[in-house]
Formats: sequence, structure tokens, C-alpha cells
Amino acid sequence: MTMTLSSPAFPNGGTIPRTYTCDGRNVSPPLAWSGVPREAGALLVLCEDPDAPRSVFRHWVAFDLPPSLIGLPEGAGSPEGERPFRQAVNDFRRVGYGGPCPPRGDPPHRYRFRLLALRRPLGADVTAPAPTCAEVIAAAHPHVIAGAELVGRYGRSAGG
Repeated sequence: MTMTLSSPAFPNGGTIPRTYTCDGRNVSPPLAWSGVPREAGALLVLCEDPDAPRSVFRHWVAFDLPPSLIGLPEGAGSPEGERPFRQAVNDFRRVGYGGPCPPRGDPPHRYRFRLLALRRPLGADVTAPAPTCAEVIAAAHPHVIAGAELVGRYGRSAGG
């Protein structure tokens, strides 16, 4: 069975609603998935902008999610509250989700939401209390057994 990742907030390739961006409430969108392999020991969710000016900009990494989860509700990327997973420090230098916020006047950027099934949780590999997205992704890489992707787009006009 192939893993799938979707959102009730926007279709694959569609525009990410303002609510989930720096111009709106800046909360993570709801996500849903299926097809997680039985042998998965943990899940990882990330959001990144491959169209950022200098290099890939990481907006969110949530890791050590239980493989039994079938999605995340809107706002799950908030740094507040108890969760059954950990979150990394994003490239905005904050823990949790930071919404799309491309430079004004740029063509719309793509935002890749990715779901990775891992052989095991990363707890033993990621011991820092506030790891960066890059550190978590590097630790996860050797343990990935499956993945799925959802792409959304968002742009900001030059005039604001």
C-alpha cells in the first residue's frame, strides 16, 4: 500500500489558504494520511520551501509521531500544549510551525509537506531539548522506509 498525504484545507498543487500563512493566523493546516507501513515505528511531518532565495527554508518538523495517527488537526504545530510528538526549531528560529511567508513580489513559492515513515522513533538520536529541523531530518534519513508529499503554493503581492 502506498502512503498518501492530503489536507482538507487545500488540494495538492493548490493555493494554501491565508489562515495558514504569516499573513493570516500562522497555524499549521489540518493534515490526513493513510497507508503507513506496518513496520513503521514512528512518523515525521515536515514543511519546507524549496523556492526560498538562498536554500531550502524549513518551516516545520514534527517528529516521533505515533505510527497509529492518521492525521493532525489544524494548529497541531503550535509550540504550546501537550502533544504525542516533539517539534524542532524551524528556520524562523522558533519551535513548531511557521507558515509560508515568501518575499513580497516573488512568484508564488511551493511548500512541500512531507510525511515520512521511520523504522523507529528518533528519541535516542535526537537528544537536544530544542533540535533544529536540519538536525532532525539528518537523524531521520537512515531510518526512512516510506514517504508521501503534498505541495501547496503561496505568494504575496509586491504592494502588500
